[in-house]
Amino acid sequence: MSAAEFACVLDKLRGHTDYIYLHILGEPLSHPELEKLLTLAADKGFNCCITTNGTLLSDCAEVLLSADRLYKLSVSLHSFEANFPADSLLDYLDSVWNICSRLAENGTLCALRLWNDGGANCLNDAIISYIKARLGAEELSPCKGGYKLCDRLYLETAAKFEWPDENAAEQNVQFCRGLRDQIGILCDGTVVPCCLDAEGSIALGSIFTQSLDEILASPRAKALYEGFSNRAPTEELCRRCGYATRFNKSH
Repeated sequence: MSAAEFACVLDKLRGHTDYIYLHILGEPLSHPELEKLLTLAADKGFNCCITTNGTLLSDCAEVLLSADRLYKLSVSLHSFEANFPADSLLDYLDSVWNICSRLAENGTLCALRLWNDGGANCLNDAIISYIKARLGAEELSPCKGGYKLCDRLYLETAAKFEWPDENAAEQNVQFCRGLRDQIGILCDGTVVPCCLDAEGSIALGSIFTQSLDEILASPRAKALYEGFSNRAPTEELCRRCGYATRFNKSH
């Protein structure tokens, strides 16, 4: 998505949210106009949140540290084990820790994620030992969803989840916060109900040609919203989303 297209999206979202999240199965720090995107979001009054695998943090450090209204940075440490050589783990952790510590001191909320319980988690002990050593602590301080490391810096733990697949087996999905707390907007402007529909399987409209109110009032969007209200998901992808099962007791 170009910076001009991003500016259009931000204008369409005014009045609907104060927060913009840059992710959806992509690496936002690889965007060639990242600094301009962050400036646009801030200038238009949005708080910006970024989810990254952390490998480009050193390259983008000054852009991130100088950004206004960078509310939260989430680093998916769990992505490292499946994608990068184990012998580079120390350099990776040094980079993540140094930059996240500086961002936290600047007021940005930083979350280091180990969302891999039950999955590729062989490096978790090494990662946690590294964090303890950096803190000079024998144990970490538990809090809801993980551990508080210091002011505005947290370690989040969660179960591994599979990206939803229309060909997967149905799950016991009853409820989801899609279209309630969030929508997703893909790089071509397609609006989807949540950040897990990276392929646009549930295309609700285009933010480039329609207003968000018009998209949310469409028959498909209304049916999806009402289906979750009645604990009867209408979409195939939603019924096969293991992540959504964690919302079953929250409504």
